[in-house]
Amino acid sequence: MNPFNLSNTELQYKANDIRQDIIAMLLEAGSGHSAGPLGLADVFTALYFNVLTHHPEDPGWSGRDRLVLSCGHNCPVLYATLAEAGYFPKEELKTLRKLGTRLHGHPHNLSLPGIETSSGPLAQGTSQAVGMALAQNMNHTKQRIYLIMSDGEQQEGQTWEAVMFAGSRKLHNITAIIDRNNIQIDGYTEDIMPLENLVAKYKAFNWHVLEVDGHNLQQMIDACNEAKSIYERPTVVITHTIPGRGVDFMEGDYKWHGTPPNKEQAKVALDELRTLRGQIRSEHE
Repeated sequence: MNPFNLSNTELQYKANDIRQDIIAMLLEAGSGHSAGPLGLADVFTALYFNVLTHHPEDPGWSGRDRLVLSCGHNCPVLYATLAEAGYFPKEELKTLRKLGTRLHGHPHNLSLPGIETSSGPLAQGTSQAVGMALAQNMNHTKQRIYLIMSDGEQQEGQTWEAVMFAGSRKLHNITAIIDRNNIQIDGYTEDIMPLENLVAKYKAFNWHVLEVDGHNLQQMIDACNEAKSIYERPTVVITHTIPGRGVDFMEGDYKWHGTPPNKEQAKVALDELRTLRGQIRSEHE
């Protein structure tokens, strides 16, 4: 079971706090990725504060679910979420990308509690997650594997080799989540290497396919719960997100894929996110 029992309003607060931490981290670091982590904040909130079976006080617990972040450049959202969940002190977020830090530019599984794999080249996390799911199946355990992929990774051959393998072995214990934000570092995905029709492609590889609004926490939670009831094939959740979500001047702009805010931009972003947090409160009072 998930150790947190939060209402939808509390989950919205968590997502907003995580976004604020992402902006503060990137400002302090002076480098890193903005758009993707902000867009994924709701997804990570739903996973860590509702869906995943995990114990922050015992990160190596054998009964935990595993989360693999294949698109490792989006690690600010993973770090901010782990800190919010209590895996390590939030003050450490300020060390992102600094010399001697545990918070590298890509996750390193020997550095921080709660990091299951190391990443770097895109698409390798898919193979890692599929291998974990196969091992869990062979061991007849109940733990699930959650894989976070970028949509840009769908342009890589290694992704489809792993997808083919998982479908052929009917690895029902893996839930893949595609961050369908339509951007990559050079522009919009459909201009660089069109990806559609993703639904048809995954169905052809024997996957159960769901589509959700990645900013609707309940839709994300419901999709992950539905995946748990599918026993004849793996599940992929195509999660439509807005890159830069919550920061008006970043939203939908691919130029923020790999760009951090400067001091003035960070102030505007944080002011906007704090205003949004107040709106959440007023809507539920």
